[in-house]
Amino acid sequence: MRLKKLFLFFVCSSTLFIGCSSDDDQVEEIPPRDRGEQAIADEEALLAYLETHFYNYDDFQDPSEDFDYRIRFDTIAGENADKVPLIESDLLMTRSMTMDEVDYNYYVLKIREGAGNKPTFADSTFQDYKGELLNRTSFDQTVNPVWFDHPGTMSQNNPGIAVDGLTEAMTEFGSATDFTVNPDNTVSWSNDFGVGAVFVPSGLAYFNNPPPSIPAYSPLIFSFRLYVVNEADHDRDGIPSHMEDLDGDENLLNDDTSGNNTPNYLDPDDDRDGTPTREEIIINEDGTIEFPDTNGNGIPDYLDPDTFE
Repeated sequence: MRLKKLFLFFVCSSTLFIGCSSDDDQVEEIPPRDRGEQAIADEEALLAYLETHFYNYDDFQDPSEDFDYRIRFDTIAGENADKVPLIESDLLMTRSMTMDEVDYNYYVLKIREGAGNKPTFADSTFQDYKGELLNRTSFDQTVNPVWFDHPGTMSQNNPGIAVDGLTEAMTEFGSATDFTVNPDNTVSWSNDFGVGAVFVPSGLAYFNNPPPSIPAYSPLIFSFRLYVVNEADHDRDGIPSHMEDLDGDENLLNDDTSGNNTPNYLDPDDDRDGTPTREEIIINEDGTIEFPDTNGNGIPDYLDPDTFE
């Protein structure tokens, strides 16, 4: 048990971030196209891919003892001509999302949901992944699992996640329920972790400003295995970050009660009254949170600058 606690401390305190480039990389921003027109083009490209490609479903239906539970895509042609296309899979789901006033479809392949906790849009996930273009070129892949910070703000130099479609897809998957630290310090996960993939249009990815390894306006494919979910509290004020999305739009950056240009989920004193948020809420032993309203004006103390000690 001590080894497990030490392992979780290590992985939770050594967060890595994806989707960023070093200061030495000079990326020339491409002038933006019309988002509505590009969304139509991306939808056509994604559907064409889903109709002409398949995943290694045979491996998942009858897994061997050494199967790694990684998703692999291939073209339906030649010896694979009889394979079932992705578009016909019962495990493929269509999801919708609005970004910059444009409606997008993205597609989630849920091979295994996962038995553990599911992340919110504001949490952190410990996972591995592979990123591919529609021409099957891989632009990024992890060797070992890494941490994703989904709001992308835990490090100023490493902005973290920049793919909204991937973040939305991850909320549908659960983590592993257990793990074992082996004598050689490797980790074996319980075989109930989430396994899936997401196919996203460029408007829910990098659009006209991708990292150097990805062409502008590229729809992307991410396959992944999810191991651990961490409920994030970025400012450590006692309120989970997802609960600081006051307007419910899943955008943490536009919730700034005090108007000091620091969004609430990064501000340990949300109303800037001099009393830290942590001292204006009540965290019960079972983890539930109460939000006192001392003056009864309908505004909880931690958001009310007129209530302070």
